[in-house]
Amino acid sequence: MAQTTVQKILAKAVGRAEVEVGEVVEPDVSLAMSHENGALVINQFCEIYQGTGREPKVWDPSRIAIIFDHRVPAESAKTATNQKLIREFVKAQGIAKFHDVRADQGGICHQILPEYGYIRPGGVVVGTDSHTTSHGALGSFAFGIGATEMAAVWALGRMLNVEVPGTIRVEVDGKLSPGVEPKDIILNLIGTLTAEGANFRVLEFHGSAIDAMPTSGRLTLCNMSVEAGATSGIVPGDAETVRYLREEAGVMDALDLVTPDADAQYVQTVRVDASTLAPQIACPHTVDNVKGVGAVEGTHIDQIVIGSCTNGRLDDLLAAAGILKGRKVAEGTRLLVFPASWKIYMQAMEAGILKDLIEAGAVVCNPGCGPCLGVHQGALGDGEVALATTNRNFKGRMGNPNAGVYLCSPSTAAASAVSGVITDPRKEGV
Repeated sequence: MAQTTVQKILAKAVGRAEVEVGEVVEPDVSLAMSHENGALVINQFCEIYQGTGREPKVWDPSRIAIIFDHRVPAESAKTATNQKLIREFVKAQGIAKFHDVRADQGGICHQILPEYGYIRPGGVVVGTDSHTTSHGALGSFAFGIGATEMAAVWALGRMLNVEVPGTIRVEVDGKLSPGVEPKDIILNLIGTLTAEGANFRVLEFHGSAIDAMPTSGRLTLCNMSVEAGATSGIVPGDAETVRYLREEAGVMDALDLVTPDADAQYVQTVRVDASTLAPQIACPHTVDNVKGVGAVEGTHIDQIVIGSCTNGRLDDLLAAAGILKGRKVAEGTRLLVFPASWKIYMQAMEAGILKDLIEAGAVVCNPGCGPCLGVHQGALGDGEVALATTNRNFKGRMGNPNAGVYLCSPSTAAASAVSGVITDPRKEGV
């Protein structure tokens, strides 16, 4: 039977030659990731062992990763206490893939996992964060799960009751124009599919634009696949997957590049012509309320955020600095920058990118998820409007239900920072 990429990955993870869409399986897990919500997982995990007379012990500490990123450094006594509990658990269980609040190893989980070579193509990756879908950029089947499900994974090493999802094939061809970025592709796709259009499906990316796209851009596409309702997004393993893992993540072991059969069955095929794409904006208060930048040009912006797990990579900061260098953030607008990891922070500092951003008026903060969620740093005031390279814009996102959030690419964010209103980065003089 011809199979999609995810069907092949799941078949291997259950020790079979093939699986069928709709079938329920229990795949072995390659990597299980949590962040501060690991405290809740620990409680659920320990409950499994209550009354059994057995000591709680994770199935394989080398396959568990925990990264502090959502509220770093801790913003409250509750967070600090949870982080303390996790540190004690990590030490007791011998979990080495632990990233504490440290500038020599910290960052946002969806950047740390690829950056440290924890992700391998062909594996099953689960995480207690909905944007775990990011890791499909390296050819893995990666998806978010709840704390109770993760507790079972920690105990058993496999994921219970996984229904093999159907797959939507996304063909992205053509060359992006200057000022148009991978973020614009995924926003356009979400606008086409709607926020529920890929429910319980996988988005499998193909086409000449994907072939030419570096892993940083693929991470952006897969990160936001969940915003179309998809279980996961995936780019089948290819030469770029190998390049990234070898050259940037330092992975030297054998890689299993899983690709779909030529006659694999897809539930739908969607085509995107990247060469005709304009910069895209997701307008308040839903991520699928997507318009071309021209439709909202001139909208006043109080705060701009560049960074997050979606667009906090070196490519993103470089694109923003290329526009902001030698210019100033407009009066009445504030620009916050959150690199996705401390490694990226250091690289941006050594390349002079942070200097350019700071001289323009940007406030460069430590890597973290806080402003994207509105739980730590960068909250909005009543009636304020933000433009962000983050991934969600529903009411209350960024900390205030009486504010509005627009989503865009780093170039659009930077061009808008200069003018103080939403601006097309392709315009002359930008």
